[in-house]
Amino acid sequence: MARSPFTLVAAVTAALPGAEVVGARPLTSGGDGRFDSAVATLADGREIVIRVSAGEEDAAHELAEESLALRALTAGAREMLPFQVPAYLGEVRVGDDRGLVTDLMPGFQIEAADVPSGRGAAVSMGGAIAAVHGLPTSVVRAAGLTVRDAAGVRDEVRQLIDRAAATGRVPVRLTTRWRNAVEDDDLWRFETTVTLAGVQALSFLFEDDPKDGPQVTGMIGWNGLTVGDPAEDLGWLSGAPDAAADVHRAYAAASSRAADDALQVRARLHAELEYARWLVHGTDMRLPDVVDDAAALLESLSDGLRSDDLRVIASYTGGVDSALDVLDRTPDTTSVAVDTSMQTDAYRPEDLWLEEEAAADADASDQSDAADAADAAEGDARTASGTTAAQADTAALSDAGARSDAGEPAAWDAPTQDLAEVGLVRGSTHGSDTESAPVAEQPSDIDSAEEAQRAARAALQRWTSSDSE
Repeated sequence: MARSPFTLVAAVTAALPGAEVVGARPLTSGGDGRFDSAVATLADGREIVIRVSAGEEDAAHELAEESLALRALTAGAREMLPFQVPAYLGEVRVGDDRGLVTDLMPGFQIEAADVPSGRGAAVSMGGAIAAVHGLPTSVVRAAGLTVRDAAGVRDEVRQLIDRAAATGRVPVRLTTRWRNAVEDDDLWRFETTVTLAGVQALSFLFEDDPKDGPQVTGMIGWNGLTVGDPAEDLGWLSGAPDAAADVHRAYAAASSRAADDALQVRARLHAELEYARWLVHGTDMRLPDVVDDAAALLESLSDGLRSDDLRVIASYTGGVDSALDVLDRTPDTTSVAVDTSMQTDAYRPEDLWLEEEAAADADASDQSDAADAADAAEGDARTASGTTAAQADTAALSDAGARSDAGEPAAWDAPTQDLAEVGLVRGSTHGSDTESAPVAEQPSDIDSAEEAQRAARAALQRWTSSDSE
């Protein structure tokens, strides 16, 4: 049974000795009921928040983690962030449960599905996440919080998949998909950063700016503060199909780290694994309703996927050579689309499938462009190798004639000439008299074809002589 706000705020004085509480009201945000929360108004006008675990061990552990994280954020670290972070005021015990007291953060929240595209909320959210990831890792290390490298993150994911699969409630298609992703080395080459290990849309607090739209002014939910995979803080974008692209762009623009080609793929994987984590939680806590709910979500996820593949598809933008490289790496059959939608128990599957279809269409378009570039390059090569001797002769005659008219010696100029043809010319036995004869001085009564042949030989001999010198 939920505690009343008056019961909760009565415990505030234990965390703030001498504080005079003059008002109380409930604080709710449509959560999962693991916490009882209230806002206490003090005589000096301040408003503070008290959150108490509602009998669950996991909830109490989460409050303990948030307490450590907020104390780890020193004044210097907070100054590096372009938004406010809750201030730690104290901890209390309410019966057998743990309570955490912080100041009240102003602002409004936006559900993931309602975050609009364009400037405003999406751009501000991307910049806020990048700012968190830009904090020095010493903030986490000094507080004794968890520090993971890329291999450690990979091992955690592998263990989670194994535990979920052991329940027998995960579709084989998903288990195979996830295990293949874990074994893809390209997916796990990344630079670890300070993260919140799972930012959600409701972690952001906004204030409306008349010019730029909603701007992030605060972030809550710091219990996951750690050093780990930055992709964990982007998984929520699977439930924000309108804003995802703008958030990713803003994040990349604000980030000072090297580009991470696998970032979005890992973000999708982490989001899908939220279903697996929910399943494991229900199994560990012996909660049949949670287990059944997680299993239903996993079945829905499996049924909605268009592709079984989670892998990194590199972008090639270097011209024909890169296009041919893409073509060499592509099977003759229809290319496998990169599945960029992500699903967790917090998001609606129908939103994620729309995102997946858009990603598949984009991949198909990119593959078509690469194939067209490769075909064009191959056609150019066939044209060059198939140039006949008569075409070469005609090109040489035209060049020689033009240079002769200008009073300059004729020279060979055939940019598409194959080197095999050049080798044959160097092995010929033309006389020195032919080499020194200007094209313009050829007898006028010679047949036009013979004249062309002689002019070409002369031009070739001049090119051979100048090259050997």
